[in-house]
Amino acid sequence: MFPSLAHRPWHVFCRVSLQHRPPLGGIHCLRFSLPDCRLTSLGLTKVQYYSTSGSSKDEPPKSPPGDAPSAEKVLSGAAKVSPASMGITPQGLTKAETIQVKVRAVLKKREYGAKYTQNNFITAVRAMNEFCLKPSDLEQLRKIRRRSPHDDTEAFTVFLRSDVEAKALDVWGSHEALARERNLRKEVEREYQENIFRNQQLLKEYKDFWGNTKPRSGKRATFLQGPGKVVMVAICINGLNFFFKLLAWVYTGSASMFSEAIHSLADTCNQALLALGISQSVRNPDAGHPYGFSNMRYIASLISGVGIFMMGAGLSWYHGIMGLLHPEPIESLLWAYCILAGSLVSEGATLLVAVNEIRRSAHQHGLSFYEYVMQSRDPSTNVVLLEDAAAVLGVVLAAGCMGLTSLTGNPLYDSLGSLGVGTLLGTVSAFLIYTNTEALLGRSIQAERVQKLTEFLENDPAVRAIHDVKATDMGLSKVRFKAEVDFDGRVVTRSYLEKQDIDQILNDIQQVKTPEELESFMLKHGENIIDTLGAEVDRLEKELKQRNPEVRHVDLEIL
Repeated sequence: MFPSLAHRPWHVFCRVSLQHRPPLGGIHCLRFSLPDCRLTSLGLTKVQYYSTSGSSKDEPPKSPPGDAPSAEKVLSGAAKVSPASMGITPQGLTKAETIQVKVRAVLKKREYGAKYTQNNFITAVRAMNEFCLKPSDLEQLRKIRRRSPHDDTEAFTVFLRSDVEAKALDVWGSHEALARERNLRKEVEREYQENIFRNQQLLKEYKDFWGNTKPRSGKRATFLQGPGKVVMVAICINGLNFFFKLLAWVYTGSASMFSEAIHSLADTCNQALLALGISQSVRNPDAGHPYGFSNMRYIASLISGVGIFMMGAGLSWYHGIMGLLHPEPIESLLWAYCILAGSLVSEGATLLVAVNEIRRSAHQHGLSFYEYVMQSRDPSTNVVLLEDAAAVLGVVLAAGCMGLTSLTGNPLYDSLGSLGVGTLLGTVSAFLIYTNTEALLGRSIQAERVQKLTEFLENDPAVRAIHDVKATDMGLSKVRFKAEVDFDGRVVTRSYLEKQDIDQILNDIQQVKTPEELESFMLKHGENIIDTLGAEVDRLEKELKQRNPEVRHVDLEIL
């Protein structure tokens, strides 16, 4: 760096002066004057290296032989020359004017290897599954209480992974024996999966055996109220309508009556499918479906819409087209009119039940009747509503076309009525397919509700900002909320300090003298502050669910 200094002996320096200048960044400058009038100003900063590992690699690199002297050597060589011998009078210097050296402590970046992960925590379930241990094997191990991630428990017990691994080796003798035991258990699990159907049958028999002593399942109560009740009423009425309409078609041969019979059959089958979807949607979440089965109602409604289109609209169009191409005389329509009148009354009663249920649900959610239907909040009731509305309109349309046929004697009007009923069913099926597809794709809730949830979080003192908010409707009035939260570290730290002994912390700070002690102090309190931050996240999630019961799953990510 300084070739002129590297190739000249020290006695050629004619003057070394220490000048007092305003320090730049708290550093004084040591100036050298060379005989050839070339001045070199050298600002010295001595960097002292510390290491927590004791490795010699933390020392500054040594210069190889033959290189230019380092700045430290220049300083030491200059210090050996007395001020008097160099012609410097000490009159302008004071005792307080000394060479100041800035010291910067640097901790070496730690390289975390595989051994460091042995300090990880592991639950009792994982210890028994992954290391083939028994509950009795874990009783002698060190137990650590940690904050629980679940809402129903405040804390739970974990173990050090290194302790669990050591215990597994003590129990099984070697890594090879442990690996053999793992493979054996995997084979047993594979055989269990292969015989899963047989195991499910045994489980069903076991549940049936205990059915006389346990309370009734919640699935039965589901069909006694709400959408389940509406669907069951619709199944019974539409089944009877199909039977009587089929008899009327056999007696009269009317294409419109045939379309109405097919319409009632399609409604009965689709509503039976809805009942299956309702029974599946109330199942509890399991390992394979952690968010539950609430979307089964939308799936059943989607399949129902496809069934209406294929079975109802398709057959009605086919029969109407065949009537136009090959018209046939129609017998007396008296019985057909009677059956259509009875069908109108029964379908109207079912429609009234569905309308009342939707009105009640829409009022609970603060929505209008139209908004509730268009957003498909309750897919099962929506299907019953639309099917029964189409049935009432279909009965009126079929009766009108049959009346024109009776008055004019032209069977083409009856065929046109069949085409009209098919078109009506196709419109209903297209609406059901669209609305249920939108629901299954994971649509967002209303912007007003999202704003309400966001404002609640932003009003918390520990939160600085909310980003990337996603609130998804999971069906059955269940909402999944996700957001990235920018926490205020000062508030979190104060929350931690409020629970600590301040005098003890001050005493610990006064005892910190070395970088190693500082690192130990910071690691201890840093880990506790991270736990406090996790507790703040749990608190926000719990309060968000309490204030908004429709929010069932909350994912707050720390930004």
